[in-house]
Amino acid sequence: MTDLSAFPVTQRWPAENPGILQLYSFPTPNGVKASIALEEMGIAYEAHRVTLADSDVKSEAYLSLNPNNKIPAIIDPNGPGGEPIALFESGAILIYLAEKTGKLIGASPAEKYHTIQWLMFQMGGVGPMFGQLGFFAKFAGAEIEDPRPKERYLNEAKRLLAVLEKALEGKDWITGTYSIADIAIAPWLGGLDYYGVREDVGWFDMPNLVAYLDRFRERPAVQIGMNTPPRG
Repeated sequence: MTDLSAFPVTQRWPAENPGILQLYSFPTPNGVKASIALEEMGIAYEAHRVTLADSDVKSEAYLSLNPNNKIPAIIDPNGPGGEPIALFESGAILIYLAEKTGKLIGASPAEKYHTIQWLMFQMGGVGPMFGQLGFFAKFAGAEIEDPRPKERYLNEAKRLLAVLEKALEGKDWITGTYSIADIAIAPWLGGLDYYGVREDVGWFDMPNLVAYLDRFRERPAVQIGMNTPPRG
């Protein structure tokens, strides 16, 4: 049997089957990237619910896996060279899983780098900017009377959405073929509704994006991954 005792996180979240990939996550736009990818790629895994509460993500056990105290993170007992590997950062996890399986990262070197290009677009733009918009629209930042912080992130969200709307012209998926780039981008588009800003960003004036998110949500693997692990 595979021994994961070298990873302290397994003391807090024990592995029932240490021979398969261990996922530590929560169903946020970042968290579901990993679970959706695992479902789409057909990788056997065990999901552990790590909430966003400090008692979980800032616990000594979890920090031993991800010192940045964010979800998701994984331990793959069957890593490179047959040795276990632990990874955090959702973008790194997506690239690792895609290269491990040879799936959802393009059929040629050029397609691979175009896929990574759009993945980085999400990691560096869509995620951070939408997250900040959510903070100023729904959470503690909404109490700030100065309108400029929210306006800054609202305008940047609109700009990023316009880039995606144009990129999807005549295509079902961001690179033309379904990939980890879509798995990274689409959950954040759904987050706009949760933040209550769909009307503010003009969501329904972007038909390519509306159809794109609907297509994404219709995928069986997405429907499972969006709720893995369960919120509780």
